[in-house]
Amino acid sequence: MDTNFYEQVYEIARLIPKGRVTSYGAIAKSLGAAKSSRMVGHAMAYAGTAHPKVPAHRVVNSSGLLTGKFHFSPPDLMIELLNKEGIEVKNDKVLNFKKVFWNPLEEITI
Repeated sequence: MDTNFYEQVYEIARLIPKGRVTSYGAIAKSLGAAKSSRMVGHAMAYAGTAHPKVPAHRVVNSSGLLTGKFHFSPPDLMIELLNKEGIEVKNDKVLNFKKVFWNPLEEITI
């Protein structure tokens, strides 16, 4: 487990505003590791143990699919959390994905 990479992933994920989502690939690109979206997904699987808390429910795949929902207990918790923030989900997919998509490369200013 590359804890340094995971911490970088969590730092980005913590910046995702309520009511927005991003993708594993977008986080990977923002860290200069464009081909590491699977590693980001792996990091998100362990996000429940991170402190401070990581809003892992806001990270989906590049099509808006909730591919990580089975890491939540119960799995529908991811949908519930997104719904609470005003994000609509149908058939495990974020509706209006492009509208609610948060791109760290464009949104984070250093």
